[in-house]
Amino acid sequence: MRSNEQRRILIAPLDWGLGHTTRCIPVIAELQRSGCVVLFAGNEWQCAFIEESLPGIETCSLDGYEIRYGNSAFLTAFALILQIPGILRTIKREHAWLTALVRKKHIDGIISDNRYGLHHPEIQSVIMTHQLQIRSGWGGLTDTVLRKLHYRLLRRFQSCWVVDLPQAPGLAGTLSHPEDRPGNEVYIGTLSRFGVSQKVAVGSEIVILLSGPEPQRTMLSDLLWEQVKHYHGNVIFIEGRYDAPDRESSLPNLRHMKIVSGRELEPILQQAALVISRSGYSTVMDLVAMRKRAILLPTPGQTEQEYLGRYLMDRKIFYSASQNEFILSKALISAELFYASASGFNIPGPGVLREIIEDWTSKL
Repeated sequence: MRSNEQRRILIAPLDWGLGHTTRCIPVIAELQRSGCVVLFAGNEWQCAFIEESLPGIETCSLDGYEIRYGNSAFLTAFALILQIPGILRTIKREHAWLTALVRKKHIDGIISDNRYGLHHPEIQSVIMTHQLQIRSGWGGLTDTVLRKLHYRLLRRFQSCWVVDLPQAPGLAGTLSHPEDRPGNEVYIGTLSRFGVSQKVAVGSEIVILLSGPEPQRTMLSDLLWEQVKHYHGNVIFIEGRYDAPDRESSLPNLRHMKIVSGRELEPILQQAALVISRSGYSTVMDLVAMRKRAILLPTPGQTEQEYLGRYLMDRKIFYSASQNEFILSKALISAELFYASASGFNIPGPGVLREIIEDWTSKL
């Protein structure tokens, strides 16, 4: 058994939006703190983001799934169905890629964030997810079938790290706490790339934080850009993509940015009075950690985000609105009644994750 200083850990997140990549940052930090050498695998923009966030980290190229949505909720569901064969081919390719990489890089442990092909029979392989229960939007029978198929994939890994608190309902509700579990689950707590705030920062700006697959990301960007032009307060508009188009504005209160690193984003969010974003789970964890007030706009047809939006609104944590019916002026009034900091939900410090990682690395 090699010491932690010699152990090489591969960590590879899904490229379905930025969230899977950002939530790996605290995991990488804990691995490095314990003395492990981390190899990050992702596509071009994932590696660029991680290299900027964690200077000096070793990265390697791994093709993404390149999921695309439709222009409506119905077309998104249809588009995802059509992409299933391609997703299965990508899973098969990434498994073959891993077999070659293990020999070349002498990998001792694998942490995959929702990439189902990155498991190895001779190496401790972990899959990270917050979604044990797949919500199809097509009823309980379909959800049950999908959950059983999902668990077959999860059980190929020695351990399934569930990104939520062990106490139900947690932050993800029934997504992370279904009645039936895969049997290899370990709840590692919530993950945020930002430190847990002990007080509410009262700022004056609205921060718009976009993310997610196309074309829905651009559709929301266009919608919000037109509406914030008529807002008289300060706005920071972050596209969430390196290749987002430039937007010109002569308004002094409107600042446009394509993408920012975690170090740049944290002080921006600290000073925000309100954040407008998708209801992606990683974004939600960051907002709760920073005790921010927010308006969530679930991606149409993305059933997980739609569920999270409803669930978090029912718990009075965040206000959630439909993208297709969104009017900024009305949403700002409605959101006044929702405060994550007043919801009674608290994110613990890094102790739980640290203990789990120390236990896992001791077995490598």
